[in-house]
Amino acid sequence: MSTNLRDTVLGDLDATPQSGPLDTTSVATLGRQKRTRKHTSTPWNIPAYVMLAVYAIAIAYPLFWMVISSFKTSSEVYQNPWGLPSEWLVKNYAAAWERGISDYFVNSLIVTIVSTIATVAIAALCAYGMVRLRSRVSDVILIVLMGGLVVAPQVSLIPLYKLLDSMNLLDTYWAMILPYVAFRLPMAIILIRSVFLSVPLELVDAATIDGCSSLKTFRHVYLPLSRSVLVTAAVLTAYFAWNEFLFAIVYVDSDAIRTIPAGLMSFRDALSTDWGVLLAGLVIAALPIIVVFLLLQRYFVAGVAAGSVKG
Repeated sequence: MSTNLRDTVLGDLDATPQSGPLDTTSVATLGRQKRTRKHTSTPWNIPAYVMLAVYAIAIAYPLFWMVISSFKTSSEVYQNPWGLPSEWLVKNYAAAWERGISDYFVNSLIVTIVSTIATVAIAALCAYGMVRLRSRVSDVILIVLMGGLVVAPQVSLIPLYKLLDSMNLLDTYWAMILPYVAFRLPMAIILIRSVFLSVPLELVDAATIDGCSSLKTFRHVYLPLSRSVLVTAAVLTAYFAWNEFLFAIVYVDSDAIRTIPAGLMSFRDALSTDWGVLLAGLVIAALPIIVVFLLLQRYFVAGVAAGSVKG
């Protein structure tokens, strides 16, 4: 049987045209052809591409319109809503900044940065404790956290108002920071916990043998292996804190500490006839979170993918 197999193989080799040494160019060409055939679009992919293109246009064009309109005068916004500005009025941005957007911008930065750091730090420590101290209590806590994901922030508006009032925290930064941290913790803990579960136990045992305490193991083993999901939790928290409107408008009355979403309400009332300056303020409000997402997009996608592996 082996003789027949050998003869068959040798016969196939003899039948193969011998053209001297192996042509690496031909091999590379064949590889490219295989990859091309593998990624060739089928007719079934065309509707998907069309839908994605329509969706991209629906998302991108309003932003594009807002940006180009922010350089126009109010009359030109009405007279030429779809065209480019006849004169690019950069002074609209200076006017928006001087009329109050700067204060709202700084307040949003303070609230967003503090909320993000607190949420990620607390979530990472909680997730670490749930992973290292595996028990029924951890499972109960996980169920409670999952229940927290389905509770809308609006449901707790009145109870939180009474609680913050009793603590004399209304009309302060903490009136926004504490609810933001509380409502973003469940998602952040679940995401980070799912990645912590995938950390190899061999690394943990090696750190323990080297004399690392529990906190050192957390710092030198778990955190370095979870950078992507930490960035993901930070981006999600920052996005929520930067754009949140309801708590910011209900719990804060002072215009001096209002964030951008709430401040834009009074900004709109003051500039109801100056659309160019108003749209410039909207661009300033939207730009930071867009830039952050674009810069951290790679880590964000990797963190979401890693956080969905285990749970």
